[in-house]
Amino acid sequence: MRETDLYPPVKRFLERQGYEVKAEIGECDVVARRGDEPPVIVELKARISLQLVLQGVDRQAMTDAVYLCVAAPKRRETADIAKLCRRLGLGLLTVHRGFVEALADPAPYRPRKDVRRTGLLLKEFAHRVGDPNEGGAARRRPLMTAYRQDALRCARHLGRDGPTKLAALRAATGVARASGILQDDVYGWFTRVERGVYALTPKGEAALGEFAAALAHI
Repeated sequence: MRETDLYPPVKRFLERQGYEVKAEIGECDVVARRGDEPPVIVELKARISLQLVLQGVDRQAMTDAVYLCVAAPKRRETADIAKLCRRLGLGLLTVHRGFVEALADPAPYRPRKDVRRTGLLLKEFAHRVGDPNEGGAARRRPLMTAYRQDALRCARHLGRDGPTKLAALRAATGVARASGILQDDVYGWFTRVERGVYALTPKGEAALGEFAAALAHI
C-alpha cells in the first residue's frame, strides 16, 4: 500500500466526524479542522518507521492532536506500536481494505509501574554473582542467570561428591532453592536415584565443562 492510498479512507474517516480535511498543508500530510477546535494533524506512511515517529513528535509543536497513520501492521506488532504511540502522546490510525481503525488517541502518557516486573528485575540483579554476560551481545550462548548459577553450584557438588541428599546438598552449596532446581530439572542435569537423593546426568557432567569459566567465579 502506498502513502497516497491511505489518504482517501483517512479523509472519509475524519469527514464523517465533522472535520474539513485538506492534504499537504505546509509540512503536514493531512490537516483537519472542526470549528474553532485545535487542528488535527495526520502523518501518513505505508509502515511504521523512526522517521514517521520523529515527524509525529515534531508536529506536536503545532497541536496536541497528532496521529500517525500506517497500513495495518501484523497483529503481533500492533500492540507494541500502539504502546509506543501512547507513551509519546501520539494517536495511531491503521488502514486495512479502506477501513480506518483508531488504535490510540493523543493524550498525555501516565504510565503505571509494574511492581511485579520491577521486583523480578531487582531480585535477579541482587542474586546474580558478578557480571557474566556481555551487554548487547547476540544470545548465541545461554544467558548466565542467577538461576543457572545456582544450578551450576548444585551440579558442581554432585559432580564432586556423587549422589547426595537434598538437605545435605542445600547445606553444602548454600542454594536455598536447591530442592526446586533439582526437582524441576529445567536443564536436564539432574536425576533422582532414590527418595530425596539426586545425582548428575551425563548432560549435567557436560555442563560442568561447558560452563567451567563461569563456575570459577561462583
